Amino acid sequence: MTEARVTAVIVAAGSGSRMGGHAPKQFQKLGSKSVLARAVDALARHPRIDTVRVVIGEGQQDQARLALGGRDVGSLIVGGRERDGSVRAGLDAISGDIVLVHDAARPFCPTEVIDRLLDSLQTCDGAVPVLPVADTLARASETLGEPIGREGAVRVQTPQAFRLGALRDAYAQWNGPPPTDEATVARAAGLKVAAVEGASSLEKLTGPADWERAESLMLPLVSRTGMGFDVHAFGGGGPLMLGGVAIPHDRGLAGHSDADVLLHAITDALLGAAGAGDIGDHFPPSDRRWKDADSAQFAAHAAAIVRESGGTIDFIDCTLICEAPRIGPYRVAMRSRVADILGMSERCISIKATTTERLGFTGRGEGIAAQAVASVRMETEG
Repeated sequence: MTEARVTAVIVAAGSGSRMGGHAPKQFQKLGSKSVLARAVDALARHPRIDTVRVVIGEGQQDQARLALGGRDVGSLIVGGRERDGSVRAGLDAISGDIVLVHDAARPFCPTEVIDRLLDSLQTCDGAVPVLPVADTLARASETLGEPIGREGAVRVQTPQAFRLGALRDAYAQWNGPPPTDEATVARAAGLKVAAVEGASSLEKLTGPADWERAESLMLPLVSRTGMGFDVHAFGGGGPLMLGGVAIPHDRGLAGHSDADVLLHAITDALLGAAGAGDIGDHFPPSDRRWKDADSAQFAAHAAAIVRESGGTIDFIDCTLICEAPRIGPYRVAMRSRVADILGMSERCISIKATTTERLGFTGRGEGIAAQAVASVRMETEG
């Protein structure tokens, strides 16, 4: 029997006006990652979810791409003015058997909640996570009114899971005011919707107090150190590339790319801190695409991997080992260029140089070696 294909649609089209700030809440940073990136990661890492797609508002493309940090969500889907318009746009853009509709403003989704939702679809058309109401309920305007019975009342969360065809048909039948969730539409169409146990971590980010609560749920950061080392022999005419700067010299460095020994060492240091292999894994010299390539893209790629993994790059310390050229006159330019490539402050980049007192291959002027150490803080998971 073919296993059902599951697609998650994350609705991230809101303006987030109640939260305040310079950007909608889904694009703001929560620790080392944006709220949207956390919502995507929580669903993408689940083994039963095949694809994650994101619905954004008109004109939010650049903000969304920056917030996603290179995560694979396919083409961004542009939604409508109201939430139901965005959900409809998402449903129209996907294929498969089952859809999970989730709010980007709920960045922490436990694996067990997703399992409960998907398991419930064996006997129901849809399923939603719920939590019981613990507080006394009452109507209020300027003064407190009559209490409202809370027996059997629940708070409905997302993600909400449905058979894709059934939810599409339900939306086609809907002729009421804009619904606040998919379960409302599904129930109006006569679909059977299961209620499964939700989670307090799924509470929606609405105001500043919610933000403080969400920060308390983040995984602790741990310090990691990555080390990089690279060597290139002199070969051909100059100039030579060091730290992304063209340095006048009678000889360049030999290599498949532009042979920027400093950027290669930095790349390996960052990849090491992220536990993501080495430069050869990502940019193999056997691949002609990297022939004479600008090594800046290697270092930028490694920095992106660290950040996509929930990491913050705190400091980069480098040492160049050579007899010539003299590094001092170019140190400031190199620091500036490396900082630009990595998206960091120059104050967080250190570049030093030394010789081997004419010992070894660098001492004989046969090439240049570089060492780099990257200090990174990473979340313990994800």
